[in-house]
Amino acid sequence: MDGAYNPRTVEEVFRDFKSRRAGMIKALTTDVEEFFQQCDPDKENLCLYGLPNEQWEVTLPAEEVPPELPEPALGINFARDGMQDKDWLSLVAVHSDAWLLSVAFYFGARFGFDKTERKRLFGMINDLPTIYEVVNGKDKVSPQGNNHSNNKHKSNSKPQRGSESQSKSSKIMVQKEEDEGLQEEDDEDEHGDALCGACGENYASDEFWICCDACEKWFHGKCVKITPARAEHIKQYKCPSCSNKRARSS
Repeated sequence: MDGAYNPRTVEEVFRDFKSRRAGMIKALTTDVEEFFQQCDPDKENLCLYGLPNEQWEVTLPAEEVPPELPEPALGINFARDGMQDKDWLSLVAVHSDAWLLSVAFYFGARFGFDKTERKRLFGMINDLPTIYEVVNGKDKVSPQGNNHSNNKHKSNSKPQRGSESQSKSSKIMVQKEEDEGLQEEDDEDEHGDALCGACGENYASDEFWICCDACEKWFHGKCVKITPARAEHIKQYKCPSCSNKRARSS
């Protein structure tokens, strides 16, 4: 853990918040199988920590009283096998959101943020979707504007509309050159609310995205280690979380 790390400005606290948040989102999405295994109910009270280096850690709470930083929810491992995986992950996500806020405003209080600084910090934080929203897919509108589209993989160019005629096996959507000028502004408006199910960051038209055929969440290709070339050969894509759920149930 990292109690000695002390960001002192609004920008530094927000950067710390984003990094810890990224680590916890990773634990609850792309690293969910490893996270699940580490939360053994037979162990003592465990906590999920987001770290300033965008990593996560499941460990015992700090021994000192009071601790250097606010502590996350205690004993998340005890409920793991007593409820559905999705419900358990949602519960951990809610507590993780609360912990992130408490850490950010702890730093604000410690270094004397005034009313204006606190308001600015909260505004920056509030512009990001919560971990709960990311984990449950409530943070976005599908980049296609329709969660049931048959064409879910996107190349670096913007997805074309009216692509229903493409086959399921050919999921890479290529924007026709003659349409780019007319659709550029509309595409940004239509897809601007989409967020990656792994990192929680916004859609960007110059990045490759892929959609899970099981949970219908969208992901940066780089976040799930899928390249455009590899996606062309995938008939049905399942994200790491959905793949792990199937492995555990079999």
